Amino acid sequence: MAIASINPATGETLKTYSPLTAEQIEQALTQAQATFVDYKKVGFSQRRQWLHQAAAELTAQKADLGKLMTLEMGKTLSSAIAEVEKCAWVCRYYADEAEGFLQDESATTDASHSYVRFFPIGILLAVMPWNFPFWQVFRAAAPALMTGNPILLKHASNVPQSALAIADIFTTAGFPSGMFQTLLIGADQVEAMIADERVKAVTLTGSGPAGAAVAATAARHIKKAVLELGGSDPFIVLPSADLESAIATATTARLLNNGQSCIAAKRFILVGDIADAFEQGLAEKFAQQTIGDPLDPETDIGPLATPGILEDLHEQVQACIDQGATVLVGGDFEALKQQLSDRLQAGNFYPPTILTSIPPGTPADQEEFFGPVALVFRVPDIEAAIALANSTAFGLGASAWTTDETEQQQLINELEAGAVFINGLVKSDPRLPFGGIKQSGYGRELARYGLLEFVNAKTVWVK
Repeated sequence: MAIASINPATGETLKTYSPLTAEQIEQALTQAQATFVDYKKVGFSQRRQWLHQAAAELTAQKADLGKLMTLEMGKTLSSAIAEVEKCAWVCRYYADEAEGFLQDESATTDASHSYVRFFPIGILLAVMPWNFPFWQVFRAAAPALMTGNPILLKHASNVPQSALAIADIFTTAGFPSGMFQTLLIGADQVEAMIADERVKAVTLTGSGPAGAAVAATAARHIKKAVLELGGSDPFIVLPSADLESAIATATTARLLNNGQSCIAAKRFILVGDIADAFEQGLAEKFAQQTIGDPLDPETDIGPLATPGILEDLHEQVQACIDQGATVLVGGDFEALKQQLSDRLQAGNFYPPTILTSIPPGTPADQEEFFGPVALVFRVPDIEAAIALANSTAFGLGASAWTTDETEQQQLINELEAGAVFINGLVKSDPRLPFGGIKQSGYGRELARYGLLEFVNAKTVWVK
């Protein structure tokens, strides 16, 4: 089956590729392993130079690379360019910090000298998603390349041009060709890749089922895996919150990337008598969004990435409505299509939607809504808010809004998530570890914690 790049705003097929053959995959593995043997001897100063050059390439090409992302998966052009800039940031961050992160760590024991020294482990298979086609890859690749681990990228099949462009960035920056390779392969070829003895570990960002499959294969072959999976992040607003700021941030937190983000706020949990004002303010913000061509600088919301995602989201919304939920804004994507230009009629557009008065037992209880749909719940107090926030199988991020320090500490301590942001938008940052708990995955990316996921922390004892 061909791997196709399809514009989600128009349905136009941009480019098609044939998946790699078994022989081509073997060549890539052989090259990566041979390069690893030599690259281990390359000093940090050279690695740093190459990674800084990758950052420079990203910065120089950000307009073209941003447009490429927009055409392949539908994010607005301004957000795509910002994503490229963030990739340059993570390259510069690890170029400057990795050597310090990997310094020997001394320990006082009965030896004359004992310490921990960190070594690369070998080839990493990176299975990456389409929603942030560049950022998800660079946040895994930058620390790996500084550590000394080659990367084989199996990207989502709907962003092949982005995947190939990323490989070109690293090649142009000067990295040996075997250190980062994009493999245009299908999901059915991942298991064999993980099983190959030359592949030492796998990192995946994606859905729960994909994560479970990869984790099972890695476990069978006794290989390390890091998984960043889905989320149904709560956004809790308490009475003392700065309501204007909370509403503005909530709008961004739900609609960023056309609503297609694992760490997007999805469940809005309102405490006490602020609920009416928050709902009204959020509805006004959602209604003001401009939907259309993501290349148009006036557009706020572009299309969803694939027709399947559009269909799944609409089915979830409709199921909630059928069971008694109220539509405050949006909900009718067929009516939206009639408002779009002829060129965009075949696009995967869904209107910003708010559901309220959602009864128990709907998909909103446990499923992730991957699109511009806000689920609003009302609770009487902070204890009920935390209980509802923790009631899903997910545990990626959480945002909570209160100026009361006692409430802040209670939220930090009791919310079940890999990250808790107080009075702010949940986001990834190279300086902070990123990852989840429960069904949102395990392991960490970014900061020093992410760097150390794929190293041999070798104990050295000398007398």
